[in-house]
Amino acid sequence: MSGHHILAIDQGTTSSRAMIFSAGGDCVAVAQHEFRQIFPRDGWVEHDPEEIWQTVLSVCRQVLQQAKEEGIDVAGIGITNQRETTLVWDRNSGEPLYNAIVWQDRRTAEYCSELKLAGNEEQVAESTGLLLDPYFSATKLRWILDNVPGARVKAEAGELAFGTIDSFLLWRLTGGQSHATDATNASRTMLFNIHTQQWDESLLELFHVPQSLLPEVKDCSADFGMTEAGLFGRPIPIGGIAGDQQAATIGQACLEPGMIKSTYGTGCFVLLNTGKTAFRSENRLLTTVAYRIKGETSYAIEGSIFVAGAAMQWLRDGIKLIDSAGEVEGLARGLESNRGVYMVPAFTGLGAPHWDPHARGAIFGLTRDTGIAEIARATLESVGYQTYDLMAAMERDSGSAPKALRVDGGMVANEWFLQFLADLLNVPVERPQVTETTALGAAYLAGVQFGLFESLADIREHWQRDAIFTPNSSQRERDTLLRGWEKAISRVLEKGK
Repeated sequence: MSGHHILAIDQGTTSSRAMIFSAGGDCVAVAQHEFRQIFPRDGWVEHDPEEIWQTVLSVCRQVLQQAKEEGIDVAGIGITNQRETTLVWDRNSGEPLYNAIVWQDRRTAEYCSELKLAGNEEQVAESTGLLLDPYFSATKLRWILDNVPGARVKAEAGELAFGTIDSFLLWRLTGGQSHATDATNASRTMLFNIHTQQWDESLLELFHVPQSLLPEVKDCSADFGMTEAGLFGRPIPIGGIAGDQQAATIGQACLEPGMIKSTYGTGCFVLLNTGKTAFRSENRLLTTVAYRIKGETSYAIEGSIFVAGAAMQWLRDGIKLIDSAGEVEGLARGLESNRGVYMVPAFTGLGAPHWDPHARGAIFGLTRDTGIAEIARATLESVGYQTYDLMAAMERDSGSAPKALRVDGGMVANEWFLQFLADLLNVPVERPQVTETTALGAAYLAGVQFGLFESLADIREHWQRDAIFTPNSSQRERDTLLRGWEKAISRVLEKGK
């Protein structure tokens, strides 16, 4: 088993990454390439599909070359991806009809409101575990069909294919031979019944989506086809696919009911494993497929924060207060308190548990002596406060507090943030040795398909803790901070209504 390695493609919201892992979970090669974020209008977010494709090819070729030079054998490929982001392409040419509409995009907010007023949210929630929100793929897909000239006619004629990013990459990697997705990505489209594990005909009718557009839904570990020989010098089998947050759940070995992880990438996503039970949240959280292996489905409750690391990117690129995201930790650490400054990063609305697509970002508590450090710290703290809101909702749903929170993603290199998180949540925060658990989870899934592991249970022994951050704050301090946050977010919500 030590001689086998897996190439993980991690196609994220701001960059494409390729990593090669050993069967023991060690990363032996990595390459990453950022790509453009396109903002045509207020609340609209798009990506260029061809740019995504080219960045994926580039990073894969880089790490495969590294592997070749070091004599490393790559057994196959696992794919993980930004979820909900929606693409439609021509089945004959493979060309996309429109830019990818990103999960953060809010252009269908009014349509979602109309569907809610018409009483459709209960039907959607009952079948999919989701809420009516622009976040998910169905309304984005309908927008493309209704707004791109000729799209609906071609769709009705069976000439088009729909997919989330994993499906698009799979189509391109296999030269159009495989139009498929996995159960986790399907569960985020708002077209898939998570109980029957089938595309839902009543929802296809509701959103006016022809079934011929849809990919085949497979297990997370499955035969997804072979890459075209010309892409990487030889055909390589593809054996695993999962949406990024589900892949991170696997990479964190949160495989038992009650285990919980939080990933801090562009957004923040907290998943609580609920096992074989598709638990219905009473606090506006989502029920989703955690993974499906050998036909057996495990579920999770999820809370989604739209802006986490993206807020650091905004500080750097948007208002240019910092030169790199790494500066934020020093700025935050240099202050004794937040000095009453709160930032609500509702750049594309608010996700769980508020679900307000009309909310917009704001900074409160500014005074004459407020500077870069205060704004940077408030931005960092906002991710912690939003995590608290999700964890509190999960505790109300489950009736018990988690014993620990496993964290991963780019932001967990910031130790000030992790201590703040532990203090605010009043639970230990655990950081693993491998923090790129999204890519690792995709590699593990492919490893199951290729026989490197008998089952997901075999990966538990590979999870190792790098650091633990224990709470070191009084309840009074927590309450004071949270009162300020509640006041700030209530103002944003009121303004959005």
